[in-house]
Amino acid sequence: MATVLDNVRALFAPAPAYVIDRETPADVVARETLLDKVMGADRKTKSSEKIRRGRVPAEGLALVARDRAGHVIGTVRLWNVEAGVDRDGGPIEALLLGPLAVDCAHEGKGIGSALMRAALLEAKKRDHGAVLLVGDAAYYERFGFFAYRARHLVMPGPFDRARFLGLELKDGWLGGAAGMIVATGRKLSGTSLEQAA
Repeated sequence: MATVLDNVRALFAPAPAYVIDRETPADVVARETLLDKVMGADRKTKSSEKIRRGRVPAEGLALVARDRAGHVIGTVRLWNVEAGVDRDGGPIEALLLGPLAVDCAHEGKGIGSALMRAALLEAKKRDHGAVLLVGDAAYYERFGFFAYRARHLVMPGPFDRARFLGLELKDGWLGGAAGMIVATGRKLSGTSLEQAA
């Protein structure tokens, strides 16, 4: 049970350096500026982008990190995809994560890890079975992503096999999954296409 002293301490405790929040339409420009700054101009030529282009992120799975002033300093989004087919030829629903980015001025503060954990927890709460991504295995293995989970899947266009990783949120979800990753999420309206990146 909280005492009066506990309540006083909580009242005067410093505000956290950042918070994880749902992305809003007001965050689009800040998100795009951050991604351009962190990932470079060629970010839109990647195979993952072909899947995301013209689509809306999965419901409830577009998150940002905000600093104390409310500025976007990190972003992660997940997208609905079919991860090939199972042994019986049925499509396997999954999520494609990316991009994950943190403003260079805020690196080393655990923001990327916090965004990942929040996104994976929300995906699990929403009953998704698996998450795929293209990224640095040494970084993403700490969250449970491994190349062997995606070994029979392919991305549209060129991709680095060693960087194509999968995580099962439900045991056995990707067992037997084989084939091409295909976008299945809701499409953007014509006026919103520029905001999707």
